[in-house]
Amino acid sequence: MSLLCICHFYLHAKGLPMSKKLIEIASEIVQTQVSSTPMSAADITASLRQVFSTLLEMQKAEAGGIELAPVAEGVGEAPSEEKPVLSPANSIQNDKVICLECGAEMRQLTSKHLVSHGMNQKEYRKKYGFSMRTPLSAKLLTKARSKAAKKRGLPEKLRQYMEARKQKKAAASTKAATATVTAGKPKRTRLRKSKA
Repeated sequence: MSLLCICHFYLHAKGLPMSKKLIEIASEIVQTQVSSTPMSAADITASLRQVFSTLLEMQKAEAGGIELAPVAEGVGEAPSEEKPVLSPANSIQNDKVICLECGAEMRQLTSKHLVSHGMNQKEYRKKYGFSMRTPLSAKLLTKARSKAAKKRGLPEKLRQYMEARKQKKAAASTKAATATVTAGKPKRTRLRKSKA
């Protein structure tokens, strides 16, 4: 729904006359909008300016007796405010991750959130073309976790574990190969001479 339609609907639903100050009406509209969707301070300011200018336009039209034409969705909005189609690569940003299903912004896409869309993290990654190793969290959060892990010595411990595991596998495969070779040879049995 366009902003002009929202303002018009809001004014008629509330039964507000235009005698109330426009800035008060605009702030009420933006407060309602903020209560339903999370917005940054810049978004709130831009929304307040846009609502105010739309209300001013409506007031001028009302004073002049001009009927405002219905506005189609998306028409009349500033091009700078149009949101570009979000690609999977752009959905993971420095300070937030944007869910490609619903557009929600958060620090990390949790399994709990993805369950609300009927999928798990593996299915989400597959659907949007992420590699299975791509973390579904903001880049700053991923860096902070990596830094904390390095501080605890995790990479070194992980290397040691991987090396020990590799040696264990090598020893097990050598043992299995030896067992296979000995199992393949027929056992020799001594023949006893029968006593006559």
